[in-house]
Amino acid sequence: MARLSEILADDGSSELQRIWNETAAAEDFAPLPTGKYIARIIDGELATSRTNQTPGYKLTFKVLEGEHKGRQFWHDIWLTAAAIAMAKRDLGRIGVKDLKQLDNPLPPRMRCQVDLTLRSNDDGSQYNRVRHFELLGIDEPEDDPFAPQDADADDAAEDADSSDNPPPF
Repeated sequence: MARLSEILADDGSSELQRIWNETAAAEDFAPLPTGKYIARIIDGELATSRTNQTPGYKLTFKVLEGEHKGRQFWHDIWLTAAAIAMAKRDLGRIGVKDLKQLDNPLPPRMRCQVDLTLRSNDDGSQYNRVRHFELLGIDEPEDDPFAPQDADADDAAEDADSSDNPPPF
């Protein structure tokens, strides 16, 4: 087994020790409080339940605004005969009209308003449940800070055409 001093850079251990001493331990995440959240669907994937292997589709939401910005929660949509009407309702909200569409990735950046509740198991543990969600729209892609700017691209093209300037490399 390796020792800490063997895996840290020669001068890294004292800095890491300082940070360790000055940092409070992270709190455990509790379920989100009941309420309405503006969230983005960041993933959708076919899944099965752990206990009964029930087929389903799991949506992953990420809170976009407010005190809980950045937190995630999930919504399971069960693909069974008993739940098919609810599955069609929920999947229809995000444009799924045919089960075969679930083999493809979801469109990115779907913004939703989600009504989230807090539920309790028989053992007293709590979890979140999506009571209702509504698609608000598709967000514009975020600006890429490393993308070339139009003016810079035009200047670069002019510089490349000029015989007085050597290429930038």
